[in-house]
Amino acid sequence: MNAEEQESFRDFVETRSSALLKTAVLLSGGDRHAAEDLLQNALVKVAGRWQRIDEPEAYVRRILYRQQVSRWRLKWPRRELAVAEPPESPAAADGASAAELRIVMRGALARLTARQRTVLVLRYFEDLPEGEVAALLGCSVGTVRSTTHRSLARLRDLAPELAQLGGPGSGTRPASPDYSPVEA
Repeated sequence: MNAEEQESFRDFVETRSSALLKTAVLLSGGDRHAAEDLLQNALVKVAGRWQRIDEPEAYVRRILYRQQVSRWRLKWPRRELAVAEPPESPAAADGASAAELRIVMRGALARLTARQRTVLVLRYFEDLPEGEVAALLGCSVGTVRSTTHRSLARLRDLAPELAQLGGPGSGTRPASPDYSPVEA
């Protein structure tokens, strides 16, 4: 990599790393350390191919998703943190702030499986269509649909407090291009 390419890569990392880290945190279930590792590994892969990449952010995001998929497919058991008491649920506020919603959502996503969490992040945080999610994850569109449906149902069961805040687990159907509510 020549000096000009190095400078271009540094600029990209400085300007886009915070947005990419947010996605990595969601993909890793709120584990910031795992997210930093995920992003760092992705950026290392990108640095070696920097001069051949047309859309660097899309390329980094694709690496993040694929690395996360690879983590679910590991054959050895994952380390889990067992606690005696479940974490406290946040108290309902009069006007739920965006910060409260983020905290509750991050906790709820952390309680899903890695596959469920990844599908929801890609569909609703990244706002990708089902076909693109299927292509990224190497599965069929039907698998993405069924995983999304099961993941949202599990979110509703695991985090009923989201219903009070009006998030994706609120019982309202998420917006999608093929859904239009029937008027009564």
